[in-house]
Amino acid sequence: MKPVLAPFPAMLPMGTLLAPLLGARVAPIDWRHFPDGESLITLNGDVAGCDLAILCTLQNPDLHMLPLRFAAATARELGADSVGLIAPYLAYMRQDRRFAAGQAVSAPLFAACLAESFDWLVTADPHLHRIPDLAALFPIPARRVVTAPALAEWIARHIAGPVLIGPDEESQQWVARVAALAGCPYEVLRKYRSGDREVEVSAPSGAALKAGTAVILDDIASSGRTLVKTIERLAPTRGSPPVCVVIHAVFAAGAHAGILAAGARRIVTTDSIPHESNGISIAPLLAEAVRSLPETGGTNLEETNPGPHRS
Repeated sequence: MKPVLAPFPAMLPMGTLLAPLLGARVAPIDWRHFPDGESLITLNGDVAGCDLAILCTLQNPDLHMLPLRFAAATARELGADSVGLIAPYLAYMRQDRRFAAGQAVSAPLFAACLAESFDWLVTADPHLHRIPDLAALFPIPARRVVTAPALAEWIARHIAGPVLIGPDEESQQWVARVAALAGCPYEVLRKYRSGDREVEVSAPSGAALKAGTAVILDDIASSGRTLVKTIERLAPTRGSPPVCVVIHAVFAAGAHAGILAAGARRIVTTDSIPHESNGISIAPLLAEAVRSLPETGGTNLEETNPGPHRS
């Protein structure tokens, strides 16, 4: 029997792209809210004997986690042979250690919670800082899609003379890969954070910035303050506004407008999180990762589309 792809409502557009790549039948998940705020999850179509892949991005994990568990448990009750999760954006990866007494270390706790409901996981460029790979967190097979090829292809096609700018040291891994694939120079700045919304960014020093088109590349835009500060730092050296390319468009309230107001010419994101700025599809990369899982007949690789090695 063919696999079944069950997208949550907001992910139906990506689901229509993914399904033919996986040879899957689409069975959208209905999510209804009662007046008291409780959720009613309904799986459409017959899933008995099927290998089910639920598609749900997790930019709002507290809202999605209980409906996800309901959907996975219901699929098993209805006879699904296996239930996997395609979560293009994976939340709760930042808190990977206890920074103050009494804090919950949420990264392994969230991973354990997902592993209770799903047989496998596919995600794109999770924010792994002190965690070496997903296998250190998940007891189930987990695949990390690398979006660098898609980012590099978009930049090479749309930007003349790009010079990539990483706003902080954590962006080094993404910026170096994309620059290598796109064949362009890059510079990584330093960030100093004093709070959730209070950041400072070092000034750029590379001479290539004066001749090329600045492209600020970051994995996550949440409050937007890092991108705003980077744009401000670039302003004295630039004659034209920079383009911002972001993997995950989390965008807290007002963040997207704030980045544009700071002087960004354009903001382009992948479709890992549905947003008006989406311009780079990662559906083909996600499909390749799903096909690589041993459970779906593929090879046993932790990282899909690795590209050049990390610097």
